Amino acid sequence: MAFIAKTFVQLLDGMLVSVEIFLLTLLFSLPLGLLVAFGKMSKFKPLKWLVSIYIAIMRGTPLMLQLIVVYFAPYYVFGIKISQAYRFIAVIIAFSINYAAYFAEIYRAGIQSVPVGQYEAATVLGFTKTQTFFKIIFPQVVKRIIPPVTNETITLVKDTSLAFVIAVAEMFTIAKEISAGTASVAPLMAAGLFYFIFNYVVAFIMELIEKKFSYYKI
Repeated sequence: MAFIAKTFVQLLDGMLVSVEIFLLTLLFSLPLGLLVAFGKMSKFKPLKWLVSIYIAIMRGTPLMLQLIVVYFAPYYVFGIKISQAYRFIAVIIAFSINYAAYFAEIYRAGIQSVPVGQYEAATVLGFTKTQTFFKIIFPQVVKRIIPPVTNETITLVKDTSLAFVIAVAEMFTIAKEISAGTASVAPLMAAGLFYFIFNYVVAFIMELIEKKFSYYKI
């Protein structure tokens, strides 16, 4: 009984780390992705070129490699000593800049799918560019991008397990350690159940958000 309680506590600690990685990544990558999307659509060629390269690198290389680069770069590039606390920070940075690239392309596709006539009509009505975007365009964009954003969000839940690359003990890493030490697959099954429930909750929340925006008949 004591062993079961100890195992549960260990898995709970890992679960909290996974949830923290998930929430912080969304917190930073969603707004960053919108900024990157604006950069990709910019008429300023150098900015558009730089953003395009950033997106290509983030989408064209493994997240696992990006985690390693972000973690070790301060030491090998700047000679800065890496602290233990930086491991988790590196995970959030790597995940955020990676997912921001994917969200940027989703935002861009959503924004460009809105008919140009709506921008022109807003200008005739006296709306500023900021008012046009946030009051007219953005609500329509949100409705259009919810399905692909949901897919990326679900992928993020599973990708949190990659934090083990730089020794951040999240849910799956702890489950593997316990399983190896006890010669039992039960901890791995428990971890799998956690990811399933987590993804179900995420999908349910995104469905509620989609229904909320169903007012906009696009």
